[in-house]
Amino acid sequence: MAGFKRKLTALSYPCPDKFDLSNQTQYRGLVVWLEDQKIRHYRIDERGELRDVSSESWPSALHKYLSDLACPLMSGSSGEILDWLLGTAVRFEYGEKVGTYNKCTGEWARQARSDQPKIVSTNPLDNLDFNTPEFKAGVESLAEELKITKHPDHILTLQAICKLVSTRLNPKALVNPESVVPKGEAYPFREFGLGFDTGDLKVNDAAKILRLLHIQDMRLLQTRINECIVSIQAVTANPKTDTRLGKVGR
Repeated sequence: MAGFKRKLTALSYPCPDKFDLSNQTQYRGLVVWLEDQKIRHYRIDERGELRDVSSESWPSALHKYLSDLACPLMSGSSGEILDWLLGTAVRFEYGEKVGTYNKCTGEWARQARSDQPKIVSTNPLDNLDFNTPEFKAGVESLAEELKITKHPDHILTLQAICKLVSTRLNPKALVNPESVVPKGEAYPFREFGLGFDTGDLKVNDAAKILRLLHIQDMRLLQTRINECIVSIQAVTANPKTDTRLGKVGR
């Protein structure tokens, strides 16, 4: 009944709280009200049989009405049929007043946003405009200082700077710089086949480098997965039991 009440209220049905589905007079009267006020599938002169709610042939008139509406619940219960009719009426009501309802929805959303508490960030980076000429110039200057190749998109250049700083200039790396310096001979990637040929030697080399970077990312992912599994096993394989909670017998 709660679902009926919401839909009846949305349709401005008089006294939605007092509607009783088990009361045949109210049920038939509501069907007629929906057709007269909201659905309006029949012309006025075609609604005579449906309006005669006290007639013994009213169920047949309802069956024909539902058939004309292409109702998929022809053999459904009174509640199922009424729920479908209410849904149909709501859809027609919305279709006739789309602009009004959308305006109300927009105003409600704006009001909801205005009611939300405003969080003032103390992080100065949150107030930066990353597209100002000064910021772009700062990124380029930092890239030159760190000897990082500039990208046309300064944000990508900044990402490269961040990666270098996090891997080569973190506290551990500064204490022991040798720990982050690659050792051994350079990998001869040009000596290995790509599996396909783009027709351009430089493009082929770039594809080989991208493949190696992808392999590196997959190895790092696998390492982190293994670390996660070890951490979980450390918890599940050695559970701590509080023996004080144990009971013997009843």
